[in-house]
Amino acid sequence: MNEKTLIVITGPTAVGKTALSLDVARHFGVPIINADSRQIYRELRIGTAAPTEDEQRQVRHYFVGTLALDEYYSASIYEQQVMSLLEGLFRESDYALMSGGSMMYIDAVCNGIDDIPTVDDATRTRLKQRLAEEGLERLVEELRVMDPEHYAIVDRQNPRRVLHALEICHMTGRTYTSYRKSERKQRPFRIVKIGLNRPREELYGRINRRVDQMMSAGLLDEARRLYPLRHLNALNTVGYKEMFAHLDGTWTLAEAVERMKGNTRRYARKQLTWFKRDPEVHWFAPGDMNEIINFIKN
Repeated sequence: MNEKTLIVITGPTAVGKTALSLDVARHFGVPIINADSRQIYRELRIGTAAPTEDEQRQVRHYFVGTLALDEYYSASIYEQQVMSLLEGLFRESDYALMSGGSMMYIDAVCNGIDDIPTVDDATRTRLKQRLAEEGLERLVEELRVMDPEHYAIVDRQNPRRVLHALEICHMTGRTYTSYRKSERKQRPFRIVKIGLNRPREELYGRINRRVDQMMSAGLLDEARRLYPLRHLNALNTVGYKEMFAHLDGTWTLAEAVERMKGNTRRYARKQLTWFKRDPEVHWFAPGDMNEIINFIKN
């Protein structure tokens, strides 16, 4: 029996993952499992460069446009859902394909993620209300008392991180730290990681052009429709943040577009730093289709 293989195609934003993934999917006759944490939301079509309807007709995609913006989601839920999906896909084929640039989502599927309980709605609502009424500093101090170990390493300026740790403490009666084992899970399939990269100036040029294309496609109108929901975590992302700042009157549209280009370039550098730390990623240029196919097979 042939060994089952999960192909992972990753790399920085705008490098060319979509085009190559479509080619690889067609070659192996498999669907694409999306690993972009924002393309999962159905309202974020333009600002996330989600696969077009035509691309989704060519190749079946999973985890594209399946969630509403206010639905709770996490890398842990993604891991569970992808692992369940892979069971079925591997009955049909020796290969499966996952593609995207969300570092935590890819890590969750390849290495596993700590089994942290899902927070119930009542606890989440209560802590959110306390954040609004008492402020972040008060909750950070509470975390110091309830879980000093996590307090020592958490980003104390990030309300979402602080809140999540406190939610777990309150809901379970245990520390958040006690759930974080960081043990790598064994997977019942082979994983081949393909990293795509380009010369920096070429990548930056593609990023700038993509932002211009998003603006032409109607990103400002998309952001205007979503403006009343801008407090949601799913919209705390490059593209929407800059458009919201323009709609707030903070920046002109030209300034917002330039900020979006700069912040996207910065995010691409962050992605590359993360992926280059992984010795299992094998790097190719996006045009190296034949070399990539041969590498996967061999």
